[in-house]
Amino acid sequence: MLAHYARSVLAGVFAVFALLCAVLQTPAQPTPDYAALLAAADRSAADRQADKRRDPLPFLAFAGVHPGMKVLDMGAGGGYSTELLARAVAPGGVVYSQNPPDLPDRPKTAFEARLKTPAMKDVTVEMRPFDDPVSPDVHDLDLVTFLFFYHDTTYMRVDRAVMNRKLFAALKPGGYLVVADHSALPGQGTSVGKTLHRIEESTLRQEVEAAGFRFVAEGNFWRSPSDTHDFPSYRPTVPVDNFVLKFQKPM
Repeated sequence: MLAHYARSVLAGVFAVFALLCAVLQTPAQPTPDYAALLAAADRSAADRQADKRRDPLPFLAFAGVHPGMKVLDMGAGGGYSTELLARAVAPGGVVYSQNPPDLPDRPKTAFEARLKTPAMKDVTVEMRPFDDPVSPDVHDLDLVTFLFFYHDTTYMRVDRAVMNRKLFAALKPGGYLVVADHSALPGQGTSVGKTLHRIEESTLRQEVEAAGFRFVAEGNFWRSPSDTHDFPSYRPTVPVDNFVLKFQKPM
């Protein structure tokens, strides 16, 4: 009986070892040519103009978006970032684009028009609340992006603790959450979310980590030391200081 048990244990060990070897030998996905993606001839003039303000290339590289990925874009608005992600995950990938059901008419109209373009063929629309952002059949995501909208959830009827736990659950083990937002001053926390449309970086990080995420990296490519942090982020007098944080769901 002991010999049978030992053989079973060894069989299990070898099975795990074989699986690890297979994972380690899986070829890495090639890094997309993000510059070529941004230069695509079928991108709109409005998006090209937005590129000058948003500078998306370093973000795409930092997030590590590549073909075949399953991505959720939170707070997609008019769909600028959703389209970039859709282009980056093609072929073989999918982007779930979340917006709340009460999305204002202007971004809603822009998003609906964008959906008709070929670049959005791999996009699935999720018109759902922030604290219940995806359909039950959406799971094992590789990446969640949350760009410049987290601060808005601080003054909306959103349970952010529930929202962050839902994002954690939707990701596969080892998947990433990348959040970018407008920086507030130390000590301001969420108090200027509605007035200045900013959030304190440490506050956001604490909330996300409370859901089980592990902080893994910070991107400083959208920082601006000239920002005085005392004006609304949507009315910049100087370039706005934006932080970018990458979190991972533990394996």
